[in-house]
Amino acid sequence: MTLAPSYTKGTETRDGDRPTLASAQSLAARTLPPERIAAMSARATVAPGRREQMVLPTPWETEPLGTVRRSTPDDVRYAAELAREAQAAWAERPLKERAKVLLRLHDLVLRRQSEALDLIQLESGKSRGHAFEEVADTAIVSRYYARSAHRHLASKRRLGALPLITGTVEHFQPRGIVGIIAPWNYPLSMGITDALPALVAGNAVLIKPDAQTTLTGLWIATLLDEAGLPRDLLHVLPGRGSDLGEPILDEVDFLCFTGSTTTGRLIATKAAQRLVGCSLELGGKNAMIVLDDADLDAAVHGAIRGCFASAGQLCISLERIYVHDSLYDEFTRRLARAASSLRLGVGLDWTYEIGSLVSSSQLETVRRHVEDAVEKGATVLAGGQHRPDIGRYVFEPTVLADVTPDMEAHSCETFGPVVSLYPVANEAEAIARANDTEYGLNASVYTRDIRRGRRIAARLRAGTVNINEAYAATWASVDAPMGGWGDSGLGRRHGSYGVLKYTEPQTVAVQRFHPIAAPWFMSNETYAKLLTGALHVLRRIPGRG
Repeated sequence: MTLAPSYTKGTETRDGDRPTLASAQSLAARTLPPERIAAMSARATVAPGRREQMVLPTPWETEPLGTVRRSTPDDVRYAAELAREAQAAWAERPLKERAKVLLRLHDLVLRRQSEALDLIQLESGKSRGHAFEEVADTAIVSRYYARSAHRHLASKRRLGALPLITGTVEHFQPRGIVGIIAPWNYPLSMGITDALPALVAGNAVLIKPDAQTTLTGLWIATLLDEAGLPRDLLHVLPGRGSDLGEPILDEVDFLCFTGSTTTGRLIATKAAQRLVGCSLELGGKNAMIVLDDADLDAAVHGAIRGCFASAGQLCISLERIYVHDSLYDEFTRRLARAASSLRLGVGLDWTYEIGSLVSSSQLETVRRHVEDAVEKGATVLAGGQHRPDIGRYVFEPTVLADVTPDMEAHSCETFGPVVSLYPVANEAEAIARANDTEYGLNASVYTRDIRRGRRIAARLRAGTVNINEAYAATWASVDAPMGGWGDSGLGRRHGSYGVLKYTEPQTVAVQRFHPIAAPWFMSNETYAKLLTGALHVLRRIPGRG
């Protein structure tokens, strides 16, 4: 396997500061020698028999990373049989034991992060700094649910039908088997963090990683094995979504999907037909608002991070920025200059800031949106070019102005390093234009007045809103829910929502002394009058529901 050297654009580095081709190749070979790929491939669940090999691509080179056995619908059914048997015993284990697995995973991920960073970069093409976000997120979520699961999953006393006579408790039982269909853009974070609360709640899990990022999914599964997760509780099924998505949904009791809105609608329809639950994080056309009192330095820095993290291939990245007229020219000048100075590159090192797009199809979407905008009159303030001299799918961070509703970049999700700027006269216009979308995933507001920012946030139709931050504040606040409105999906990850969705609530009520019915010596009419009087009394007792 050969790797391209790391090239940079913008800020210059000395030759001694730049990793050589030999060092990049050496690091990749250490991470992914053939025997290492074979070992991870063996972690995939397959039924007995021969299987077709699936090529493992990398956005950096034409040479693939290797091959892994492709799962089939038969493999899905086989995995589900094993999982059902394992799940029954797992659910009987004390919650403390299940939580310890997550804490051990936390430590392993941090200890072995160099392997994770290499794999994420080799499969997704992103920069090492952005790959580290996934390592940190996985550790944070592991620790959070290990330490908070007892609070979320503890049985809760509820008000009974009649005071003192009825004792009512709510329990949270595991659903059984949870399916995870993970995306390619955050292969570690989105590949496992949705599975962790499902496991700690007592479920088994079937994971289908994206075909582009299969090795990362297999790697984290091997770490869970090391952390003590019992055999057959978690199965990784490499393959195409078109082949495995429906068979997985046929077998599971709940499905978590991260991906396109179009596919999400199909999954929701199928889940409804089976009467099983689903959680969907879908597309976004996320907006940033820069108010007239914003700190321009902070706003520009936030926009750079929010627009170009993971080369813009982030569900919660910013693709529209609405700037108050009084700051528009200066903000535009600073943002364009900052975007143009970002270091671009491919390679297993920390020296560049923006990596590659993941595939030819992503590159084609980005190019089409930019070319369409330019042909229809948009102005390119920064970037706008494919850079094959740096990497096959590298595209410059691009800032557009004069974007109009007839352009694809205006309303369609680009999912690449492209942002459009718009001047606005006041905050009312900014709010209205930010809400002028079918999506509702993430938003950002920059202002020095925090109360003003909170007031505006309450008027934005988005599942998460960051004030003076682009996306990381809400994303990393894992005790709070994260998810979208409208075409951005349904359901939530993180917090109590992120674990309780994998449970079935069960109410158990104990009735003491006498059933809730007329005694044998009383007529139904008399009983109704007596109960009516009791209800009037309960109405006057504070705190009674």
